[in-house]
Amino acid sequence: MKKLLVLCGGQSPEHPISLRSTKNILESFDRSKYHTTIIGISRGGEWRHLIEEDLDIEISTQGRLVSITPGSKEVFSTSEGSLGPFDVVFPILHGPNGEDGTVQGLLAMLGLPFVGPNLLGSAVSMDKDMTKRLLAQAGIGVAPWRLIRKGQQSISFDQVKSEFGLPVFVKPANMGSSVGVHRVSNEAEWNHAIKDALSYDKKVLVEKSISGRELECAVLGNEEPSATGVGEVRSGNFYSFDEKYDATSEAEIIIPANVDETHLPLLKSTALKTYQTLECEGMSRVDMFLTDDGQVFVNEVNTIPGFTSISMYPKLWMSEGLVYASLLDRLIELAIERG
Repeated sequence: MKKLLVLCGGQSPEHPISLRSTKNILESFDRSKYHTTIIGISRGGEWRHLIEEDLDIEISTQGRLVSITPGSKEVFSTSEGSLGPFDVVFPILHGPNGEDGTVQGLLAMLGLPFVGPNLLGSAVSMDKDMTKRLLAQAGIGVAPWRLIRKGQQSISFDQVKSEFGLPVFVKPANMGSSVGVHRVSNEAEWNHAIKDALSYDKKVLVEKSISGRELECAVLGNEEPSATGVGEVRSGNFYSFDEKYDATSEAEIIIPANVDETHLPLLKSTALKTYQTLECEGMSRVDMFLTDDGQVFVNEVNTIPGFTSISMYPKLWMSEGLVYASLLDRLIELAIERG
């Protein structure tokens, strides 16, 4: 039986999504294969040893504080003693200080195999500005964008309107789940969007709106990754945080998407090329736009995609015949293979 450490919670606004994903994953593991320990990270950055019932509320004072001892086989411990050792770590952390390479770097220094991309792949995929720069250099389509840095002279609304037309999208460079993302159609919305996005990050992207279908592809593997077919998101406006996770959301998820056979190979090859260009390993979800004239633009890459009951990544693999428990087994195998 493998000893598995699950890391969840985190300091980002996506903290509650992490807890929902974690509950779903724990309910799906084959318990005969794994002995599971949970460590939750509070919004304040405390690491705490949890039980499954603690995941029903935001992590604050639940469980005992965890100490980390680099160089020891018993890396994690509480006042009651060691929590390990562990064969593999499954970080279910979305957003900054979880999906951006920080935790991945720590786990690598501790000598612990972990699920998902390494430090480099996590960092460049999280930073949407760096993602676009690398993909554009590799000849992969991305929406035209301008960068705004906190404390530096900004481009004006009139400049953006002249260059990109309206609407445009304003988003923090390092955030997920559409947190801080705004669709801007006038100057009042522009002023609010820039202020809000800069409250989440020191870098903000202003993107030209791409008119096309929103399609997502799941990728799995290390040196020889494979990709699923595509799923489609249909939403009345844009796929906001509430549209993704609110029970009253009217967004529609279609798996598999009804995509012409001439376009599907291009979408899958774009997802795989994106995955490898960004040095991803283990897993990622590649989100793309398909325009009416057949062009493909990569929107973003999620290196720790959601695993809630409505999340696209596991649903896409289920449509390929890989059931949830087997997908989790494969992700853990890939982590151990990489070492």
